[in-house]
Amino acid sequence: MQAVGAGGTRARKPLYTTEERRRRDASPWTLVQGVLAPVQFLVFLVSLGLVLRYLATAEGHDAAAASVVVKTLTLYAIMITGSIWEKVVFGRYLFAPAFYWEDVFSMLVLALHTAYLVALSTGALGARQQMYLALAAYAAYAINATQFVLKLRAARLDQARDPAAPGAAAEAAA
Repeated sequence: MQAVGAGGTRARKPLYTTEERRRRDASPWTLVQGVLAPVQFLVFLVSLGLVLRYLATAEGHDAAAASVVVKTLTLYAIMITGSIWEKVVFGRYLFAPAFYWEDVFSMLVLALHTAYLVALSTGALGARQQMYLALAAYAAYAINATQFVLKLRAARLDQARDPAAPGAAAEAAA
């Protein structure tokens, strides 16, 4: 929801209330998310390279397949711990209003990654088709990661606008 501010511009509702921000800053799950997100992104980049190498050369299938499994496991880890974080901060495991659309899209990302695991374990798709499915999962992940980065940026801008907020000075400097 947006309110009309000075000069007729629309002011966006802050991502966190003061109490939610306090809970976010006090939660150990915030650090867990802060560590897992870049780890998952690094795994994604390595795996993407291996998948593209396989598709281009037909070499390295096992390494590419293993890397997609590792990427999927890191996704599950960040989704589970992210749900716990969301419960601590917003009082619900998923679909808190502040992250509703990110969570909706995360379900697609999870579904595509899980479909890859099913295809790999059952042989329902050939090797190339499995890699194309992995690429679809990775495209969805890239969109979802961008959603979360934009939310993090919005939260930092909110805190920079409210210097009295807990942690504002630290986040504004970051």
